Amino acid sequence: MNEKKQPAEIAREALMQLNARKLLPTPANYQACYNEIAHLPNVAGFPEAPMRQISQALTPRNPDQAKQLGLLDAAIGRRNWREVQEALVAFAASANGSASKVEHAAPAQPATSAECLKNLAQMIENIAPALGKDDERFSALMEECLQGLRNPSADVPGVEAMLASFSPRLQIAAEDQAEIKATLLKLLHLIIENIGTLSLDDQWLKGQIDALLIAVAPPLTLRRLDEVERRIRSVMAKQTEAKSRSIEAQEDRRAMLSAFVESLSTMNESSSVFKDRIEESARQFAQVRTVEEMTPLLKDVIDATNGMVEDTRCAHDRLQTLQEKVVATEREIVKLHLELDHASTLARHDPLTDMLNRKGLDEALAREIASMRRKDTPLSIALLDIDDFKKLNDHLGHEAGDRALVHLAKITRECMRPVDSVARYGGEEFVILMPDTSLDQGIQAMVRLQRALTKNFFLAEPDKKVLITFSAGVALMMPEETGEEAIKRADQAMYLAKRSGKNRVLGG
Repeated sequence: MNEKKQPAEIAREALMQLNARKLLPTPANYQACYNEIAHLPNVAGFPEAPMRQISQALTPRNPDQAKQLGLLDAAIGRRNWREVQEALVAFAASANGSASKVEHAAPAQPATSAECLKNLAQMIENIAPALGKDDERFSALMEECLQGLRNPSADVPGVEAMLASFSPRLQIAAEDQAEIKATLLKLLHLIIENIGTLSLDDQWLKGQIDALLIAVAPPLTLRRLDEVERRIRSVMAKQTEAKSRSIEAQEDRRAMLSAFVESLSTMNESSSVFKDRIEESARQFAQVRTVEEMTPLLKDVIDATNGMVEDTRCAHDRLQTLQEKVVATEREIVKLHLELDHASTLARHDPLTDMLNRKGLDEALAREIASMRRKDTPLSIALLDIDDFKKLNDHLGHEAGDRALVHLAKITRECMRPVDSVARYGGEEFVILMPDTSLDQGIQAMVRLQRALTKNFFLAEPDKKVLITFSAGVALMMPEETGEEAIKRADQAMYLAKRSGKNRVLGG
């Protein structure tokens, strides 16, 4: 019989296995290797994170199912497998709204248990694409688990044992994917920063670099990436036009240089001819005896001089025309660059607060309304206006007023969800689109934003704190309503909040 390995030996061997299998040195990976070498059952604790994902994937269709989901969340929090099993079985039994209280449903309702296992298999299969296929061992284990869950004759204890074996590997795979995503974001951030460092002279490019750095900052959302893509495509069109005009300007310069060289050559030839004619005339002048003989020689000298002057004037006019064309092209390129810089920063965003502008709001509103109607989910729209903003400007100056707007935008960006869209609607007015949000939830979100502002004073001066407050109205988007109509209702509610004493939120 082989001697039992000491814990230190097992630990060293586990570390070697992590390196050989190219696994990340996470606690879960290390525990799995250690248990495998020590021939211990690999039950690395209750898989709370994967079970939470399963719970969130379930959608209640009646009050009974909603109640069972609550019991499931509580069971997951207590890490109680038996209660998890009972809650899942009861959730499946409540599909038709006719479930009764379940004490120990697994042995009493085999058909319902089979349906529950089938649903669990479907959920695991839906999660699988997000976990990747790089780990062949995990993929094989998941396939084995799915087959077991879909087996009509599978018993609950056997399934529980299978899940206990699969859950640690599921947790490892999820952790790996999360770390891979975080690392890729860091690399992307580094590359973008490097491009920005190498391109300091291109102001329009720098604007896009700044936008990309904001877009890849966690948490990453498809909506934020879509907005940056729209902005970059707009600038790319300007860049293409600027590049085309730059090429034309280079061609004009090349043509001017070629004409200049050609003119020099022509002038050189004319000068040589002129020189020869003058020398010949000088020799003839030396042989003149009478005034009558001198007259044709003088005429020949005058004609040669006039010809030289005309050639010089033509060359000068040609060069002057080419130079004017080059200057005009360069002016047009400068104008395009200014437009490009403008498009880079103001295409869909307010340049002061970096929030969406009216054009960006229109696009976001159209997108959210389409999503609301397609998914049949609520959409709340809030319109907020800073209280006593005119007094702030009058007492502290417009520069302080601008910095107050930037401060509000910063706190709003930190307080609202990534899926929410925030736009500067007017001078001190902002519109916030909150998808999947009821009217009450929208009002609560605005109240939380007000509280966040009370905790973060605006520093008008190094030693002068100013409390910024706002009044807001919130409207729930109606199915057949336009975005303008919903914003108008929110605007009316905001004015009611103003008249009610300010620093309030009302529904419209």
